[in-house]
Amino acid sequence: MGKEHHPTGKSRRGGDDLWDLVPSTVHLRDVTLRDGLQSESIVLDLGDKVSLARVMIDAGIREMEVTAFVHPEKVPAMADAERLCRELPMRSSVIYSALVFNAKGLDRALETGVDQIAVFVSASDAQSRSNTGKGTAESLAEAQGVLTRAAKEDIKIRTGVISAFGCRLEGRISPARVSDLVRALHETGSEEMTLADTSGTADPHQILERVASCRSILGGTRLSLHLHDATGWALANLTTALQLGVDTFDVTLGGLGGCPFVPEAAGNLAIHRVVRFLGAMGIDTGIDLGGLQEGLSRLERMVGRRLSPGDSP
Repeated sequence: MGKEHHPTGKSRRGGDDLWDLVPSTVHLRDVTLRDGLQSESIVLDLGDKVSLARVMIDAGIREMEVTAFVHPEKVPAMADAERLCRELPMRSSVIYSALVFNAKGLDRALETGVDQIAVFVSASDAQSRSNTGKGTAESLAEAQGVLTRAAKEDIKIRTGVISAFGCRLEGRISPARVSDLVRALHETGSEEMTLADTSGTADPHQILERVASCRSILGGTRLSLHLHDATGWALANLTTALQLGVDTFDVTLGGLGGCPFVPEAAGNLAIHRVVRFLGAMGIDTGIDLGGLQEGLSRLERMVGRRLSPGDSP
């Protein structure tokens, strides 16, 4: 655990400027099957999910967050978590991860043999209670127990902070609270830390402030961002993070998704938009836009509506 991860970028302009740390390669983790589907009124068939995963892998995706081991009555879209993990195409080059909140969820994840678990704690006490029925302090204690157990198993571990930039239920979230959670989760040992803008209200100044603070705690441990786009600022926030050397971001097909326990939590960064945006800056993602178009078209048929209109590859 605690594997070092360093930004891969070098100066793109040859000068000592804001672009010196921008990575030459960016890793995009697709979270369509988990975050993208969790708020949908239509529950996709297992076969549809598996076929969508195959298309995304063929397009070049190498990391996928595919489900959450939560109570099916709270999130019906995740009711097939065990079956999905067992039916996904086995590729040595692909890492499948699943969200876990408690000991029962960990037991379920371990039984499936999923590659990685993601254990998150909300910096918003109100959002935490809405999501899990427990406040931040209780959720952190539970997460630490899960992580202690998971560290003894043959499974990769990613940790993260939900509502790291603010909360529509609680309002402002202090940077100190986020730093305290990052430090507590990091001490349990994990390969990556994710900061999630769950409400989609982050601004570039917050990105600068909290990424810098996390870097001082994490050292060389991989840092990633999960950005929602309620304000339309997600690409600006991504650009700021790039300038700080962040090279891993969560995305979904068509920008689908949002937290079902936070009002007006708009969708995620749309993967095709991000791939084209990064490509315009000469940043490689290894992802094929044609393959993404096939995936987007399939997903639109599955959910019965147009996604990210006017912005297809």
